[in-house]
Amino acid sequence: MLYFLGQLGDALTAFNVFRYITFRTAGAVITALFFVFLFGPGMIAMLRLKQGRGQPIREDGPQTHLLTKKGTPTMGGLMILSGAVFSTLLWANLGNGYVWVVLFVTIGFGAIGFYDDYLKVKRMSHAGFGSKQRLLLEALIGCIAAFATSQLAQGAYGTSLLFPFVKDLALNLGYFYILFGGFVVVAAGNSVNLTDGLDGLAIVPVMVAAACFALIAYLVGSVTFSDYLFLNYVPGTAELSVVCGALIGAGLGFLWFNAPPAQIFMGDTGSLALGGALGSIAVITKHEIVLAIIGGLFVLETVSVIVQVASFRLTGKRVFRMAPIHHHFEHLGWTESQVVIRFWIISFVLALIGLSSLKLR
Repeated sequence: MLYFLGQLGDALTAFNVFRYITFRTAGAVITALFFVFLFGPGMIAMLRLKQGRGQPIREDGPQTHLLTKKGTPTMGGLMILSGAVFSTLLWANLGNGYVWVVLFVTIGFGAIGFYDDYLKVKRMSHAGFGSKQRLLLEALIGCIAAFATSQLAQGAYGTSLLFPFVKDLALNLGYFYILFGGFVVVAAGNSVNLTDGLDGLAIVPVMVAAACFALIAYLVGSVTFSDYLFLNYVPGTAELSVVCGALIGAGLGFLWFNAPPAQIFMGDTGSLALGGALGSIAVITKHEIVLAIIGGLFVLETVSVIVQVASFRLTGKRVFRMAPIHHHFEHLGWTESQVVIRFWIISFVLALIGLSSLKLR
């Protein structure tokens, strides 16, 4: 057996498969998936024991939630984060600065979300971390990530906003790019957070977006592919395909336990971290606008909340029966599974539209 393993190791070394990003991306997916499968049940049991009554359920929400979701533990994002971070550290090239930028944002946003979840469970209330303090911390992390990205960038695109469909059309934002990049990261994190309201609703669109950006990062990080496909070349970004693979694997593992009826909720711990990760990857690959298309479902959910709040404050009337918009459709009579699956379909369609905007040859 030892001889066989030795021969296998020699063969792998000879082929040097570990230098291939595609191989390591696949390894990251499988590793994260099995990590969550292996440690997920124990984490769920621990969180259920520690939290007791689980995540507080909104009393103004659909009445079925009070019956079916009460007592379900939250902070399931810990499963996703641990699996994704472990897999990334195992498979990614840790000499790549972009990998550490994404990990910084992911762990930082996850820590903020964890504290918010902790306060909600402790107080048995939806009043968690103060919104102003939370946004300030998120903005700080996002701006640090944007600054680091601009410093790591090689070439002329360090502080530039690139546009889809047209190669080399760039708007140099200068120092304002740090604020813009920070905004993208914060907006992505909170958009995913708003979408996470039904079993399985947020995690699948996140995985779809991660898969798209795994492809985008690989293409724009390759001199050959970016030149052939008329894409803007951003050196070093191909390594982020491995990070995206880790997010996909951890997301698949989490979905196993989050499928309705959910054994655990993602919580702010997971939604903020995943959204922040996608936002930082979009900033690094210079595809911030494409993220708004691929993640259009997250944009829709966020806009529904903004419109609802603005309408109520200005006119005293609500546009939707409840916001975010997935709850509106529940109040219209759609079942939870109908809302989730139909929103998944929307996510897939938007992902295809987003990828078509890459102006491929």
